[in-house]
Amino acid sequence: MADNKNIKTNDADLKDRLVAINRVTKVTKGGRTFSFSAIVVVGNENGLVGWGLGKANEVTTAISKGVDAAKKNLIKVPVYKGTIPHEQLSRYGGAEVFIKPASHGTGVKAGGAMRAVLESVGVTDVLAKSKGSSNPHNLVKATMGALAELRDAHAIAEQRGVSLDKVFNG
Repeated sequence: MADNKNIKTNDADLKDRLVAINRVTKVTKGGRTFSFSAIVVVGNENGLVGWGLGKANEVTTAISKGVDAAKKNLIKVPVYKGTIPHEQLSRYGGAEVFIKPASHGTGVKAGGAMRAVLESVGVTDVLAKSKGSSNPHNLVKATMGALAELRDAHAIAEQRGVSLDKVFNG
């Protein structure tokens, strides 16, 4: 499979979506200290997506740290006519996700964390199901894993060293 990591892009075309904010309490002898963690997904809605986790004492700082982290691990996803090229199943921790291509006009049929990732990548028609854990951290990671494993017909033909019609007819 081709290396999907380390894709350079200008920051102007990336849109960020907040998936979840978590307030964390640390109890010390001086009292309770609150901090925040934010999961953020960035994408150009044209096949490029990344996720990041930011932690800070303020919500806005945590979100901006998450956006910076997300821009550092972008992957390229094949999007064909607004949907994905084939079905894909992926697991991360206790979360299991299943994404399936859908016909034009279906929309993004997916739950919260998965919806943010799929809309950021630019998929407009997809059927998705999450099984197991609904933890947004693991759901985002499982969805990103499923998207990273997607391959289009051109990549398969190149990998096998055959022509494009041989992939479909052979």
